[in-house]
Amino acid sequence: MKEIEPFHIAINDPAGLASGIKKRSGRIIGYMCSYAPEELIHAAGFHPMRLFSSKSDISLAENHLQAYCCSLVRGVLEDSLAGRLDYLEGMVFPHTCDSIQRLSDIWRMNTDYSFFADVVMPAKLNTASSRAYITDVLKKFKADLEGAMGHSIDQANLRASICLFNRIRKHLSRIYELKSKFPSILTGTDLFAIVKGAMIMDREELADRLETIVHLLEGQAPLPSTGKRIILAGSICDMPDIYSLIEASGGTVVADDLCTGNRWFEGQMEEDIDPLEALTARYADRTVCPAKHSGNTTRGENLVSLAKTHKADGVIFAVLKFCDPHAFDYPYMKKFLDAGAIKNLHLELDDQQQGKGQLSTRLETFIHMI
Repeated sequence: MKEIEPFHIAINDPAGLASGIKKRSGRIIGYMCSYAPEELIHAAGFHPMRLFSSKSDISLAENHLQAYCCSLVRGVLEDSLAGRLDYLEGMVFPHTCDSIQRLSDIWRMNTDYSFFADVVMPAKLNTASSRAYITDVLKKFKADLEGAMGHSIDQANLRASICLFNRIRKHLSRIYELKSKFPSILTGTDLFAIVKGAMIMDREELADRLETIVHLLEGQAPLPSTGKRIILAGSICDMPDIYSLIEASGGTVVADDLCTGNRWFEGQMEEDIDPLEALTARYADRTVCPAKHSGNTTRGENLVSLAKTHKADGVIFAVLKFCDPHAFDYPYMKKFLDAGAIKNLHLELDDQQQGKGQLSTRLETFIHMI
């Protein structure tokens, strides 16, 4: 589908994309985590752009970070130190895992971008005090952005940004719904390109492109799919090949529980209440990652429910190597899946070291078993 080609171009050349955005609208702020308040960044007149691991060898970052930090953290620092992120105006760090928290300190002391902000969301989200805390954090971040802009963020602009991001989330959710209902309607690599592209492309242009894709997919006569229905779970998935490897092994991804997938865009924000109140509700009520807490059984129950809703034959955990929150979370999540008789496989991935032959063998064996 030619309408998806711009997404592939964007994810294959994010620096070129950023250069074009910078010429048109000027200022780009990077982020690494789905707890970054993109609506506030956008309303302030900046372009929010998610950063992913470097595709180059990591050497400069080794002077600042241990080898057992994940490839995302080391790769982003590598790109910055090598000058490949010079298109950034600045960076925002939501404090989730220990590695991102330490990267925040290293970034502040070793880079010279004009804007820097920590967004320290609470880890426990299911209390009244946590909501008040989130609101205070958002107010502080709003003030930081206003200081960088030199003027206040207009309430109307913030409401407009919330509406825009709601529109994006609605279209992405519909694409996922169609992919689950008719798995052959879209290849896994195209789905990957759409979601990753949505995190970096111009948001107004993105919303229109997604709407066009939804209309085209809804008008297609999908072919029947005989592949095993797979859910991808884990942290960041920045490996498009995993989708094609799953498909080559007889499976098809029908849903995910990823922070670069459903956890990032699921749900809508209220548009007719105070914008900061709407943002607070978004971050308090969204599906949590292992770095956040909203109940002792919430994550396990959510994954089992996701598997049943999408009639999944199995769940594949695609966990970034040295990602401590997801590594500690896995035994707990596996226990819930095993109790629900849902087959599952654990894969440890590294953006810098991808043994595709071994990975393909493991995927083929698992998919043939289920």
